Amino acid sequence: MATKAKKEKLEMASWMYDIIRKPVVTEKSTMGSQHGQMTFLVPNCATKPKIKAAIETLFEVKVKSVNTLVTKGKSKVFKASRGERSDMKKAIVTLAEGQTIDLGTGL
Repeated sequence: MATKAKKEKLEMASWMYDIIRKPVVTEKSTMGSQHGQMTFLVPNCATKPKIKAAIETLFEVKVKSVNTLVTKGKSKVFKASRGERSDMKKAIVTLAEGQTIDLGTGL
């Protein structure tokens, strides 16, 4: 019985790890952490309720709000070859008062 519950928990967590790809560690996102905000890269198909559920379950914190933005990919030229960066979606997660996420420990 315990193995079934553990297996269900792992299956549930697997899609959450697909939603939260990696944290964004830049000067601007670090300044947001002073106000209880964390920034994560998420897939383009991720919705705000899915992002909120994934953050609350993986990090065991209470999420106040989720804001998303899509950064369009730029065209780049290197020597004779042209390329294009892919679009990225960022989620700025505002945590409830007194909640923190330590990104240095990992998951």
